[in-house]
Amino acid sequence: MPDVTKTATAPADAVDTPSVSVPEVKAEKARSLWGDAWRDLRRNPYFLVSSVLIFFLLLISAFPGMFTSASPTTGDLVKHYVGKPELGNIGSAGWLGYDIQGRSVYARLIYGTRASIIVGVAVTAIVTVLGGIVGMIAGYFGGWVDAILSRLTDIFFGIPFLLGAMVVLQAFVERTVWVVVFALAFLGWTQMARVMRGAVITVKHADYVHAAKALGAGTTRILFRHILPNSMAPVIVVATIALGGYISAEATLSYLGLGLASPTVSWGVDISAGVQAIRTSQHILLYPSIMLSLTVLAFIMLGEAVRNALDPKLR
Repeated sequence: MPDVTKTATAPADAVDTPSVSVPEVKAEKARSLWGDAWRDLRRNPYFLVSSVLIFFLLLISAFPGMFTSASPTTGDLVKHYVGKPELGNIGSAGWLGYDIQGRSVYARLIYGTRASIIVGVAVTAIVTVLGGIVGMIAGYFGGWVDAILSRLTDIFFGIPFLLGAMVVLQAFVERTVWVVVFALAFLGWTQMARVMRGAVITVKHADYVHAAKALGAGTTRILFRHILPNSMAPVIVVATIALGGYISAEATLSYLGLGLASPTVSWGVDISAGVQAIRTSQHILLYPSIMLSLTVLAFIMLGEAVRNALDPKLR
């Protein structure tokens, strides 16, 4: 009997199908609130423009000698009394003209940036720390602690800001930059305390705070590891916008003769001096006013951009 070789045959309905390779899709890493905010800020033209302006202002205040070699305090009444701007000589001592004491307006603009930036940044830092601590303690503990701190905040909040700063500054014979910083910070922390208190009251009822308490975390750890990082968004927005306001307040006090005074170089001092020659030499008043307006506008634009990035309701 012949050998029969049995071969396995594939079913008739079987069809060879080519293998399809499915590309592996990587899961996108979850971004935090700050990551989303940074992504939005990089796409915001207001943030980019304001950041460039602020960086330029910080560079001027840190290294004024890079931008002019003229002295902001040395004047020559014989040669340069209310000298008109020499707009063709960009960067020279007479580029923006001379003031009523024969001093270079351009040099005073450059060196005046330092005083305004120091006052704005220092006051903002102090009121943010002081108001943040007061608001965080009041909002977290509540009860009689909240009642006492809130009434204390209301007392300071009821004092008119500029009027109170004038009264405080009158107590000092020599009004330097740090004296002005103290006067503005002494009355400016109340708004930050209110903002922080409201944010902490909202955050302290979150599930992760209750979980931290259930796991036995101490009060200090809860405040600085859970409450503070999640309450900083509105504080940062308010602080950024308020910084421009503090620069404007310093210029206002200096203009009224109650803030910085000569020999300290300040835009407010120059604006006050420019009023005396406004009929004949408008450039003395014009250029420091423009510089002050641009600085305040830059910080307000930055604050608006940060607010839009950190507020989920505005996305």
